[in-house]
Amino acid sequence: MGRATKVVLAYSGGVDTSVCIPYLKQEWGVEEVITLAADLGQGDELDPIRQKALDSGASVSLVRDVTQEFVTEYAFPAIQANALYENRYPLSTALARPLIARLLVEAAEEYGADAVAHGCTGKGNDQVRFDVSIAALNPQLKVLAPAREWGMSREETIAYGERFGIPAPVKKKSPYSIDRNLLGRSIEAGPLEDPWVEPLEEIYVLTKPVSATPDEPGYVEISFEHGIPVSLDGQALAPVELVTRLGEIAGLHGYGRIDMLENRLVGIKSREIYEVPALLTLIHAHREVESLTLTADVTHYKRGIEETYAQLVYNGLWYSPLKAALDGFVQKTQERVSGTVRLKFFKGNLSIVGRKSAFSLYDEDMATYGSGDQFDHKAAEGFIYVWGLPTRVWSQKNRS
Repeated sequence: MGRATKVVLAYSGGVDTSVCIPYLKQEWGVEEVITLAADLGQGDELDPIRQKALDSGASVSLVRDVTQEFVTEYAFPAIQANALYENRYPLSTALARPLIARLLVEAAEEYGADAVAHGCTGKGNDQVRFDVSIAALNPQLKVLAPAREWGMSREETIAYGERFGIPAPVKKKSPYSIDRNLLGRSIEAGPLEDPWVEPLEEIYVLTKPVSATPDEPGYVEISFEHGIPVSLDGQALAPVELVTRLGEIAGLHGYGRIDMLENRLVGIKSREIYEVPALLTLIHAHREVESLTLTADVTHYKRGIEETYAQLVYNGLWYSPLKAALDGFVQKTQERVSGTVRLKFFKGNLSIVGRKSAFSLYDEDMATYGSGDQFDHKAAEGFIYVWGLPTRVWSQKNRS
């Protein structure tokens, strides 16, 4: 682990990260703790969090609003890559970790800290994402993880904090572990640890239950330029506003819930619930623009790239050489991925009902079965003969 004198701590305002402040000073001999809270569009009021850090013993309490960067530099590239971990989870939480890691490294360099710290436990994915990202950005920095080593139960952690003036939670703590940012929410633990248990409606915030959704479908048109969403229903919107507004529309119709058994990097399975109305919508819409504008071979090859890309992000390798190489491939494919997709939301479902692009490779004269058909049907026989020749030869040689 190594010891440090000045540490920048990733801070959320919760019990664990608050207790990390006196713990680092009292148990590990850290002289100065600087906290850093990232505003990722989670909707929390961060001024009280800033003050709580100071009250808990931090010498400096930083709050960084990086919502815009989060969308444009992390979410949008993942959308261009159609990144879905295990073909389901759009990485809403995982995408935030490399950004927070970058902020920690920048703050450490700004304040002359010799270490950074986080409140992750030893059983989750986030510890890997933080540690590896920090090492990639500044391998000289020590990374401290008190909660991974202190061995205290939650009750013991609260009691430890009270010794140093950190108040215990005033209300009964929810049994769930929840992480939220502009891209969505992740919910785990409590009753959800039993994969047979149906999630209670109370855990959802961003999506309406089907019983409370409108009885008429809702339509929206999303336009993309070079694989980046730029407008809703013809109105150009800034990135944060576009994600926010689309999330409200999709959530109103109950779309964006995921309930999955997920394979964590540390080797265990975890039951995870996600609410990702805007992000999931944008990935499906983006794929439709690609279906019009990419050739078949690029589309098929890119599917494998997308799976690898999602695994890299999930596994904390955002800043790895392979991820950088895949970024180059993805960006090249997006040069003509511009167009508009029309979607229909209804009772928790999303349907793609229209798509158009100035770069469309779809030729109606070739595809039609009507009188305007321009396809040369006579050419099919020769094509089939050549295409099937290896199979025909193999069959002839191997007939018993």
